[in-house]
Amino acid sequence: MTYTYKPKGVCSREMLIELDGDIIKSVKIVGGCAGNSIGVSKLVEGMNIDEAIKRMKGIQCGTRGTSCPDQLARALEEAKKNI
Repeated sequence: MTYTYKPKGVCSREMLIELDGDIIKSVKIVGGCAGNSIGVSKLVEGMNIDEAIKRMKGIQCGTRGTSCPDQLARALEEAKKNI
């Protein structure tokens, strides 16, 4: 399953998530800090959705109240509802 998410409150514009059941197969983050986005995407590949959400949810970027990892956790929560 492929899920597309539009993040809010961060520099990235779109997150494309490919899932195989409850395992994250791949993530592509469009926009934002390229190195961080690629790094986070590679780190979560092969990870269980619940573990990724647990590790990233609530991470903040400065005073924004959210971050790209936090937005990815939110995207995974939404995608999980469709599994």
